[in-house]
Amino acid sequence: MSTKIEISTSSKVRRVRKKTSSLQRSENLAGFLFVAPMLIGVSILVLIPIFATFILSFADWKFIQNIDQLKWIGFENFKGLFGDKVFTKSLLNNGIFLFTVPICMAISLVLAVVIDKSVYMKSYFKVAFFMPYISSVVAIAVVWQVLFHPSAGPINQTLMSLGIENPPLWIADPNFALISVMLIQVWISVGFNLIIYIAGLQSIPRELYEAAEMDGANSWQRFRKITFPMVSPTSFFLLITGIIATFKVFDLIAVLTKGGPLHSTSVLVWHLYDTAFVNLDIGYSSAMAVILFLIVFLITIFQWIGQKKWVNY
Repeated sequence: MSTKIEISTSSKVRRVRKKTSSLQRSENLAGFLFVAPMLIGVSILVLIPIFATFILSFADWKFIQNIDQLKWIGFENFKGLFGDKVFTKSLLNNGIFLFTVPICMAISLVLAVVIDKSVYMKSYFKVAFFMPYISSVVAIAVVWQVLFHPSAGPINQTLMSLGIENPPLWIADPNFALISVMLIQVWISVGFNLIIYIAGLQSIPRELYEAAEMDGANSWQRFRKITFPMVSPTSFFLLITGIIATFKVFDLIAVLTKGGPLHSTSVLVWHLYDTAFVNLDIGYSSAMAVILFLIVFLITIFQWIGQKKWVNY
């Protein structure tokens, strides 16, 4: 009798397992069908081009040539980059452009603290500072092109009215062109950083400030000991996204200067675009893309390692 019960029990268990496994397979299939369009799109538009870029970086191939004219040249493209003065200048310009990130973060944090604590109509100021970030970069570049006009621009007209006889030529001067683009980039990015910082400030418990004030801490001490450490995760997020954004800046350069004058505003992405779609040298530009990927990847890794020393979660 017990043997029959055991057999019937084991058969029931097997049937339940079969039903469970078939249900899981059907759920997995349904889930795969739901994400299949996204996976196909990502594969075609992102993954395949990335693999193609790494492969073509070891080849000599022009965009207008047939694929059978592709020549494998190994690391010659990478060797050529180190002797390319324009590439070196673009890399240096990108390094200088990185300073827009801490400058923008510092300005945004100060504005966020002031708006969050000492300003009426906070919503108005949030929208006002955020508008440049959501506006068209092309439209912004055209407006600033007018403002920076060497002779008829409002900025130089104001400087001349203040007694400055020879104001800078801004985007027309190799010594000031990159600084001008950096100023515009800071002006655009402040709004986004401001909104993120305000959200971080509002998550700080007010009891901490009340306790510090009872202990006699002044405003600077409260900022240094409470505000800055508590928003360090927000700062870390903005630091990573900001650095990545500086290596992707293209719109401003394309509209304002096209890498000039004298390559003073040429950055890696612009030089890559110029090499690939103007000079049609796909292999050489792919090598630039690989170098750009490695630089951003290494900077991000160093940031993740270093954040353990200053980010408080």
